[in-house]
Amino acid sequence: MDRDKDSARIGRLEVVETGRRRRWSEDEKLRIVMESLQGSRQVSATARRYGISRSLLLKWRRLFRAEQNEAGPRLDFVPATVIAEPAVPTGGGAIEIELAAGARMRITGVVDEATLKAAVAALTDGRTR
Repeated sequence: MDRDKDSARIGRLEVVETGRRRRWSEDEKLRIVMESLQGSRQVSATARRYGISRSLLLKWRRLFRAEQNEAGPRLDFVPATVIAEPAVPTGGGAIEIELAAGARMRITGVVDEATLKAAVAALTDGRTR
C-alpha cells in the first residue's frame, strides 16, 4: 500500500538531541548579569561560564537596564564611618555628609533634627524618604 512506499523512501531517520532547555530564575539571571558587569570583556566569558549564548546575556542586560530606568533614581544605604576627632567645645559639633555621587555638606555648630532633615533633603534634591 501507500504506507509501505513511504517507508521505503526514508533511508535513515536520525534524532538529534539539542540539549535540555534551561529555565533561569530571576535571581539567577540577576546574579549572572551582575557578574558580567564586573569588568571589561566579561560578557563572552560570563556567557561561556554559564553555557548561555552571548546574545541571551546581552538581552538580560538590556532588560536589567530598562528595569533600573523605570524604577527611577534609587537610594541605597551605604556604610557609615565614625571618625574620632579632637574634642569640640561644648555647644558645638560638626556633621559631614557625603553621598556616593560626590556631593558633600559639612554642618558645624548645634544641629537639631529639623536642620539635619533640611540639609539631607537639599543634598539629595528632596528624594529622601
